[in-house]
Amino acid sequence: MRKFFCAAFVPFMYSFYYSQAAKKVLPCYDLTSVLKVEPTTLYKSHLDASKSFGIKLLIDSKTVQKYISSGKFHKIKKAGKGYRVQKLDYSRAYMVSKAKSTLEKMGARFSKETKGHTFTVSSITRTLEDQCRLRRVNSNASLGISSHNYGNSFDISYIRFNDVLKYNPKMEVALEKVLNFYAAAGKIYYIKERQQSCYHITVRNY
Repeated sequence: MRKFFCAAFVPFMYSFYYSQAAKKVLPCYDLTSVLKVEPTTLYKSHLDASKSFGIKLLIDSKTVQKYISSGKFHKIKKAGKGYRVQKLDYSRAYMVSKAKSTLEKMGARFSKETKGHTFTVSSITRTLEDQCRLRRVNSNASLGISSHNYGNSFDISYIRFNDVLKYNPKMEVALEKVLNFYAAAGKIYYIKERQQSCYHITVRNY
């Protein structure tokens, strides 16, 4: 009886171990399917701008770490003049240098325009794995490639100012004024996302 138990138990453990290992190795997305999704005409300009920085599509944590180690990605502070970064569950607080400096300048301009108020950054750089995890809780998240996947895009909430989740039309108008200024200067593209209650901003390689 004891020999039979061993004989049955060993194959079971072998199968369990390798099934668990496979789960860790296999990505939670199908890259072929992701690449097949065509961007909208409006969004294509965001993707084109993202690819101009020479950053390859961010697949997972290792690809992000590679750009951090090489000095191409820079840490975004949790708070700066005119902005705050909320807790990031599905993105990472790193961007290319030009995106980081543009966010900081936008924050400073917003602070000046509003006499010290702050806006909230709700999402920054995402890998395809981050995006896949996000889709599990938010079906509106992008099915295809996102400009977040290149380290030069971020989202700003238009319903959270001064760390308070509340619709504030006066602050939203002030924020859009800042966005229009940078868009007119050729430094960003932005889209108002109704379902996510945020502005999606992509920094151009100006």
